[in-house]
Amino acid sequence: MSDASDLVRYELRGEVAILGLNRPDKRNAISDRFVEAIAEAVARATREARAGVIHGHGKHFCAGLDLSEHSQKPLFEAVLGSRRWHSAFDSIERGRIPFVSAISGAAVGGGFELAASTHIRVAEDGAFFALPEGQRGIFVGGGGSVRIARLIGPARMGDMMLTGRSVSATEMERWGGVSYVVEPGKALERGIEIAARMAQNAEFTNYAVINALPRIADMSSEDGLFAESMVASLATMTPEAQERLRDFLEKRAEKVKAPDA
Repeated sequence: MSDASDLVRYELRGEVAILGLNRPDKRNAISDRFVEAIAEAVARATREARAGVIHGHGKHFCAGLDLSEHSQKPLFEAVLGSRRWHSAFDSIERGRIPFVSAISGAAVGGGFELAASTHIRVAEDGAFFALPEGQRGIFVGGGGSVRIARLIGPARMGDMMLTGRSVSATEMERWGGVSYVVEPGKALERGIEIAARMAQNAEFTNYAVINALPRIADMSSEDGLFAESMVASLATMTPEAQERLRDFLEKRAEKVKAPDA
């Protein structure tokens, strides 16, 4: 039986952890052992790095749930399995460090759910997204009804599930499900560049962004504004923030520049 290091390859490059889904013969379809391997690699990245990238070995990011395993589960085991997906993916979305998903080929079903748990999605031109649960007689179980619906809206997610349509990377970018579209073969390179930039941020600010923003989105506007004041004040009081503010005020830090034409 393969161990976790076989299913998810791990590399630490400076302050960026690179997690490679490594089941290319199955288009990186996710089994229960695969979920545990992802969770283990994410926990290691959280200890060792300041940002992470998740990508797929082979031609595809992830083709979703391993249906051969799922179809054999008793009811309660299926419930517990779904909840374990939620826990593992939550350790990405609301953990300590930001993650980028570098997407090539298929991001289908559970693969799209995994990508949705990351904070930035980079997709190659030619990558595609689908939610074929309607055609399979099942329903999303890896957090998609919350995460994907919040990215692209429940109507578009419902469309994908009801029709089984595939959506291109460029269209998914228009919908809000993808942050960057890059040339074929460039997703991992771009993802590492973005992660390295995020790794340079103040650690508390990164933590606040990935933990406070989704919670504030769940609040009423007044509660959200109050929470924002608390988090903003806490961030400003950290030694790292005070040092960075001094660098800016004393002109040792770069100013924000206009984007390249």
